[in-house]
Amino acid sequence: MGRNYKTSSNNDSKHTVEQWEVRDYFKPGDIGSITSLQGTTYAKEYGYDTTFETYVAKGLAQFVQSFNPKKEKLWIVEKNNRIIGFIAVVSHSKKEAQLRWFFVHPDYRSQGIGKHLLTEAIEFCKQQSYETVFLWTTSELTTAHHLYSSAGFKKTEDNTHEIWGKTVTEERYDIQL
Repeated sequence: MGRNYKTSSNNDSKHTVEQWEVRDYFKPGDIGSITSLQGTTYAKEYGYDTTFETYVAKGLAQFVQSFNPKKEKLWIVEKNNRIIGFIAVVSHSKKEAQLRWFFVHPDYRSQGIGKHLLTEAIEFCKQQSYETVFLWTTSELTTAHHLYSSAGFKKTEDNTHEIWGKTVTEERYDIQL
């Protein structure tokens, strides 16, 4: 069973309340939905080609096949049974974990969903006694950089190369817990 959350925003004279639910398990169709959502969104926003979708799908498939619930976790955010966000913790060793597939649908950004997911993931890593958590992102995701920095992550590496149909600068961020 997922947990329900509400976010609110004031736009001039309108006041809206958005309700969303977070669950921590996969359902049939999730891998395809997550892959499609990231693939189509990043193609539109950043010009990534279909090799990006392959990268996402391959990683998700490996995660599901080797999933260790004692050291790894996934959070999926839904609104009206539609996936709007997600993040996962992937174990790399007894002391190190990676955050992967961190995403919030463009229509639901700036509502606190990303901050909530990142906070949940970091707290889980602390509970599992990880000492270091890292993630890879790209230089184009400037809003995400702010979120990572405000959570205590520091950029530790970057690598510019041809990938996903264009020149991309991948950046690694780390946090010591």
